[in-house]
Amino acid sequence: MAQWTGEGYVKMEFNRRSALKLLMASAAYTTFDAPPFAFSQEIASAIPARGTYKDPSLSIEARVNDLLRRMTVEEKARQLDMYAALSDRVQPLANRDAAFLVDNNSRLKLSPPAVSTPNVAKDANGATDAQLSEAQAAWGTLGVGTIHDLDPNAELVNKIQSWMLGHTRLGIPVLFVEEGLHGYFDGTIFPAPVNLAATWNRSLAMQTGAAIAAEARANGVAMILAPVLDVARDPRWGRVEEDFGEDPYLSGQLGLAYVEGAQGTSLATDHTVVAEIKHFAAYGSPESGTNTSEAHVGERELRTVLLKSMEPSIREGHSMAVMAAYNEIDGIPVTVDRHLLIEILRNEWGFKGFVLSDLGAIRHLYDRHFVAATPKDAICRAISSGVDMQFYDFDHKTFQDAIKTGIGDGTLSRAALDRAASSVLRVKFMLGLFDRPSVPVTLDKAVRRCQAHLDLSLESARQSMTLLKNEGNLLPLQKTLKKIAVIGPNADVAHYGDYADETKGARISMLTGIKTLLPDADIVFDDGENIAAAVSKVSGAEVVILGLGENQKISGEGFDRSNLDLPGNQQQLLEAISATGKPIVVVLQNGRPLTIGWAKKHVPAILEAWYPGEFGGHAIAETLFGMNNPAGRLTITFPQTVGQLPDYYDYDPSKKGTYIDNDGKPLFPFGFGLSYTTFKYDRITVAPPATGSGGDISVTVEVTNTGARAGDEVVQLYFRENVTSVETAVRTLGDFSRVSLKSQETKSVTLHLSRKRLAVWNEDGRWVLEPGTFTVWVGGSSEAMLASHFSLK
Repeated sequence: MAQWTGEGYVKMEFNRRSALKLLMASAAYTTFDAPPFAFSQEIASAIPARGTYKDPSLSIEARVNDLLRRMTVEEKARQLDMYAALSDRVQPLANRDAAFLVDNNSRLKLSPPAVSTPNVAKDANGATDAQLSEAQAAWGTLGVGTIHDLDPNAELVNKIQSWMLGHTRLGIPVLFVEEGLHGYFDGTIFPAPVNLAATWNRSLAMQTGAAIAAEARANGVAMILAPVLDVARDPRWGRVEEDFGEDPYLSGQLGLAYVEGAQGTSLATDHTVVAEIKHFAAYGSPESGTNTSEAHVGERELRTVLLKSMEPSIREGHSMAVMAAYNEIDGIPVTVDRHLLIEILRNEWGFKGFVLSDLGAIRHLYDRHFVAATPKDAICRAISSGVDMQFYDFDHKTFQDAIKTGIGDGTLSRAALDRAASSVLRVKFMLGLFDRPSVPVTLDKAVRRCQAHLDLSLESARQSMTLLKNEGNLLPLQKTLKKIAVIGPNADVAHYGDYADETKGARISMLTGIKTLLPDADIVFDDGENIAAAVSKVSGAEVVILGLGENQKISGEGFDRSNLDLPGNQQQLLEAISATGKPIVVVLQNGRPLTIGWAKKHVPAILEAWYPGEFGGHAIAETLFGMNNPAGRLTITFPQTVGQLPDYYDYDPSKKGTYIDNDGKPLFPFGFGLSYTTFKYDRITVAPPATGSGGDISVTVEVTNTGARAGDEVVQLYFRENVTSVETAVRTLGDFSRVSLKSQETKSVTLHLSRKRLAVWNEDGRWVLEPGTFTVWVGGSSEAMLASHFSLK
């Protein structure tokens, strides 16, 4: 951890074991196993006489089964439905060409929007009696599965839960669901996931998940729609910024850490939530890089790459929710893909949670994929194939009637309906909602935007700063500079990235950060819209800092690009400023790799800041002036041109990597990043496990900081089996570790390769560890050169 002082910062080590200590210090978190608070009198009086499912001494499965046998088909259907805020008014399906539009927040909505009474919980006193009465009339006695887009407070949640327990036949609590990609509603705004990935720090990912969960649960929200674990293989796709990059192992490890932080060791607490992984599956590799398009992959690539980023969060992290993606694979839309949702997810991986459709994905079976003739056909096929809950797909009557008539005519089996309903109920029992439905009304004040969370956001931004070029050691800049020109459209804007409101939070821009750090310097600013005016501002400046990149209008969900050049007039601005002969530092804030070949050739220093959150300007300023030594590393390849796409480091060796007009090399490779110090790798040793032991392969290397500054290095291990029965990648990330080294310090770093990681999906469709010789490489990027070998028999 580090604290902003204006003169420097004190840095504390993060490690996986102590990942939650920071959060524990900020609020008195408790579990429901030892009740942290009593029922409110209102809720306590509303709880009906105990049925067996009301008995907390019984196992969750016993309670689920008992409740299920008491439920009517209509009550089961309600548990599979999502309600929008406090409104029952969802636009009915008019025809099969009904369009999905993108709203100002870049989220797909039905047209017109599904939510007619949004944000009613903004008032600390909760919703009005009229709003609640209208909602209660719609809910009736059947209950509600989930409520989304409410952004509630504790008072409103308690009021709704009290009504649900007292006025519905079986007293089933509702599950409140909201976004939590890199922050909850009005809470702490963390750097975008692309930044978190750039830290290569499992501990930061765990702490971020835990912090977001704590702020959400303090308001009664018990499930967040995060993390995004798609493998981002085409940077034209607008949602790259939501991902952890192009590598399945790195994505899987950071996703697992996020899920472990969010879900903790028990969901039945006042600070943990269900972390829903998305988008299952192959969503991050769309044709042409356009959102929701089909994925052209075979079973081997699906198993080896695209599912590997999600598997750890299910198998090890026990994530209790999964979002089914929009796309289709080989002609089969995911929402009707039994192979994915039943055979792999449930039967192979042991998933016990529920599958939520992405917004409108079930409806797409009818109006986009054209594999369902009627809404009823789409709904019954999706549930039969493994989807458990709709997400504003159809109006409530259409959805629930389809389930009822489907059961009646045999289109939908009772077994499929019971599987879906029990999956939702199981999650509610695990969350403790039946036993502790109320929320302590004082918890939010202690947790929301607490100092520990704000510090964590800043530290994550610092650790994500990625230095791409530093010719002549222009950086770090001296704090004794007298006149600095800060130019460009991203210079005085705090960019958060998608699924965050840039009008909220601290909003620390790069310009603000520099001014705070250097209060006595003459700092001139121009947004660069008028290039001639901007050029005139740099006269007399000792250095020019250019803030370039993207913004939420061209990056994020629904904002796919056909080229990756600097947008608007930024390239012309860059060239005009460069022509002045002033030393230039380019600072990028963007959600995807950009084709910045001209900048790489002509500009001495380039810092990639991505979307660093509400304190990003402080992190950028600290890095530019040497208070933070950058150690972020790329988690996605920068291509020279879009013509190279797809372009990722772990390609198959048969790929021809050159063109008649391009050498095919990346502009900046996966895992790359510079530092203000230098590192040397030496003395690699490999210790294979004893024959028959089934143990890991250990790879140890000595890493020395050979420079004059302390700094972090991300030690990366890659491997390849030299000969296999099917073609495998030229090299694959096997493990990584972010280590801190003082000047001239040497550390022995041991990385591990599990035998499971070495298995190949063979031509018979099985995971097999094939005997043979392996090569391992260790270094500071995917182009690591220090190599060794080992054999497995």
